[in-house]
Amino acid sequence: MSRRFKVVSSAAAHRRKPVLEIRNLGKVFPAQRTCLSVLEDIRFDVQPGEMICILGPSGCGKTTLLRILAGYVKPDSGDVLLHGTPVSHPGPDRCVVFQEDAIFPWLTVEENIAFGLRGKRDWRNVRQQMVDQFLSLMGLSAFRKYLPRTISGGMKQRVALARVLILQPEILLMDEPFAALDAQTREEMHSLLLRLWEELAHTIIFVTHDVREAVTLADRVIVMGKSPGRVRQSVEIDLGRPRRQDTDRFHQKTKILHDLLRHP
Repeated sequence: MSRRFKVVSSAAAHRRKPVLEIRNLGKVFPAQRTCLSVLEDIRFDVQPGEMICILGPSGCGKTTLLRILAGYVKPDSGDVLLHGTPVSHPGPDRCVVFQEDAIFPWLTVEENIAFGLRGKRDWRNVRQQMVDQFLSLMGLSAFRKYLPRTISGGMKQRVALARVLILQPEILLMDEPFAALDAQTREEMHSLLLRLWEELAHTIIFVTHDVREAVTLADRVIVMGKSPGRVRQSVEIDLGRPRRQDTDRFHQKTKILHDLLRHP
């Protein structure tokens, strides 16, 4: 059903051509009688199969940056290149998972997951097979006929994630998708996301303000500062997986990121 590649290590990924290139990106919003510079001179590359976390305080432009990468918002300066071609609009190669689960309350779990496949003629014969596979991957097979109001917040995010992944995007853009979940459910979602990433080989850009979440997930963390939003540093997370949060090396990485956030 889906493409299955071996996930490339971060070091190997840097020897390949970037899937995304962000070049001198800037964004300005009107604010009363003046203008507010939200993003300024944002520059970094994203390699195929990378898991990147964008980390920064509230108000540093993380969500705006993600929306520009998705094609929902146009930058005022600079470029986003997808395989060398400028991004000018949304596309099926880039799908977004938001903090709010954003699933349709009147559709069942199964119908929500299948929603994006409607109208795709080439997929009609395999549609049910694909839905069944993603229900299984997400641990939702027993809940396929349930309405969203009858399932937990964590299950709703699994549905939202499945509805996007079934479209087979090349790049998955995630805007603090687990921020509203309790600690245990968030850990479960981290494990699920990493398992799906290894199996389906997407490139993932994950926005967060949580340092421990960034170190748990990322190959590389892009640390942003604000006023205006800029890239302060790119930090490699050269830890093996699965990652234990009680190790000295994990704590060392979190300290580096905390220090960058505390001392702009």
